[in-house]
Amino acid sequence: MPKVRNIKRKGRPLLIGAAAAAGLCLFCTWQNNDIVTTRIDYRSERLPAAFDGYTVVHISDLHNKRFGKGQGRLLEQIEKAGPDIIFVTGDLIDARHTDLDAAMELISGAAKLAPVYYVSGNHEARSGVYPELKERLTLSGATVLDNDAVKIGENGAYFNVIGLSDPAFFPPRSGKKTMQETLGSLHTDSDALFNILLSHRPELFELYAGSGVDLVFSGHAHGGQVRLPFLGGLVAPGQGFFPEYTSGTYEKGGTTMVLSRGLGNSIIPVRVFNRPEIVVVTLYSRV
Repeated sequence: MPKVRNIKRKGRPLLIGAAAAAGLCLFCTWQNNDIVTTRIDYRSERLPAAFDGYTVVHISDLHNKRFGKGQGRLLEQIEKAGPDIIFVTGDLIDARHTDLDAAMELISGAAKLAPVYYVSGNHEARSGVYPELKERLTLSGATVLDNDAVKIGENGAYFNVIGLSDPAFFPPRSGKKTMQETLGSLHTDSDALFNILLSHRPELFELYAGSGVDLVFSGHAHGGQVRLPFLGGLVAPGQGFFPEYTSGTYEKGGTTMVLSRGLGNSIIPVRVFNRPEIVVVTLYSRV
């Protein structure tokens, strides 16, 4: 009898360890696959009254991830949001294991729900397949804004959407300066309009705010990857540990930046307290 009790005592830690490991796996699976929708209200007197109540769905950093067959779970969440327009701020693909089909399943489905406007990320620049991706995006009905701008109209009123290519597309050490010059040229002719900027990297917020744009949509930070209670994100590309910009909204001067935590992962394969996110922004012309 004593030997039996001894075996039971020895086996108990193994059972506890196995249960803890199984629980951790389930938690990580949930954290990396259960999509959360974050809703934000944005108000500006500069926004034309024709766009009062206008709904923007913002998605970013898919990194080849699939959410069900044909991206069905993700597209269902986007459809529920009732978008008037969809903004995609880069890193649809991952340069380390590129999967164009996963990206195009999302974009082709999204384009059936609302007009899609896309800007590139650093992984598109590094992938070597961006020309093919760009062609497929255009064929799917998405508008690719590579250092370009387009006016969006509603009942005779307009706002301006500007897209900046990621600085990784530019020669080394000149990306930030080139982006600043490009943004200035695209913004100059539309100062009287409400200006929205799509640009992948949030760490350049000071540059964006310096141009005087009204509203910025960005991604890249992955929410800090691991979000710690009371501290926020742990690490982000381009910002290092305890980054300043990871999630939500930020203001500088008259510019507001909306930052998506993104959908997929890249070098770090796991999200913790940081579920995949789509952001829904409702625009209001009344303060």
